Amino acid sequence: MSAATIKVLCVDDSALIRDLLSEIINSQHDMEVVAVAPDPLVARDLIKRHNPEVLTLDVEMPRMDGLDFLERLMRLRPMPVLMVSSLTQAGSEVTLRALELGAVDFVAKPSMGIRGGMLEYAEEIADKIRAAARSHPRVKRRRDAPPPAQLKAPFVSSEKLIIIGASTGGTEAIRTVLEPLPANSPGILITQHMPGGFTRSFAERLDRLCQISVKEAEHGERVLPGHAYIAPGDFHLILARSGANYVVHLDDGSPVNRHRPSVDVLFHSAAKQAGKNAVGVLLTGMGKDGAAGLLEMRQAGAQTIAQDEASCVVFGMPREAIAMGGAMEVVSLDAIAPRMLELVAASGRAQRV
Repeated sequence: MSAATIKVLCVDDSALIRDLLSEIINSQHDMEVVAVAPDPLVARDLIKRHNPEVLTLDVEMPRMDGLDFLERLMRLRPMPVLMVSSLTQAGSEVTLRALELGAVDFVAKPSMGIRGGMLEYAEEIADKIRAAARSHPRVKRRRDAPPPAQLKAPFVSSEKLIIIGASTGGTEAIRTVLEPLPANSPGILITQHMPGGFTRSFAERLDRLCQISVKEAEHGERVLPGHAYIAPGDFHLILARSGANYVVHLDDGSPVNRHRPSVDVLFHSAAKQAGKNAVGVLLTGMGKDGAAGLLEMRQAGAQTIAQDEASCVVFGMPREAIAMGGAMEVVSLDAIAPRMLELVAASGRAQRV
């Protein structure tokens, strides 16, 4: 094993999943499974012995629940964790809790044809392990911490929109951005890389936490102020027009940048339909999806923001956008929500002059 090889420990009560993950990881040139464990208690000793750089962790296991183990691990020995989750409603809700506790990302375990399905995801799993190995540790917010102070939105026309894209680390980053927003915020469209079955739970969780209404986007619905619309897994989210109104279009066309939904698809549509009436925000994530779209939004007159490296879980997508010249400003995560509203207000004043 070379010095550059990423050491991975796989924890799963299924021998099949342990074998498949080992097969996928060991076939890569830059990573290796140093050990496997059938449950967290065995994993605890293996972590001490092998000092892995990334842990893959099943959600449901005997002897100790995966979430309980994750919570203890992030408190006592924080490290990059990639969850392995079932494609079910219960699985999606538990996965979101794991991301809140500090897991970097997750892999969805197919419900049927497990071997074929997992091998189909081989490239994605390897990419997520690489991203996890490069990720910045994130301190989770205490469960008893007070909610963030509510911001005040300026009075702006319904023409104003906020357009957000994110990937790895994005679920908690989006929460941080949306939670302090007031109920009269401009309409918001969001693409977060996430498979079908998870986005509805994600939207429902945010809707419980936020003053604005948050929902999974539906084809043909009108975009309203005080609402955020999240791209459903497996569909591109596209901003369109119907007369004087903005509306949502969903498209199940080919993946873009290997993603469906793709941030670039949303940003390109926002550049075309909203132009200078939009504020574009690109948050944490691996790869380059959204970088070209943010540049197109800027060229169309939109105000554009990229999340800064220090606050990103993975500084991939924002870095690409900054390098291409798509980001007018580079802003820390905690400062993005107030800055979005300031830019919306400034845009409104400039157009009234």
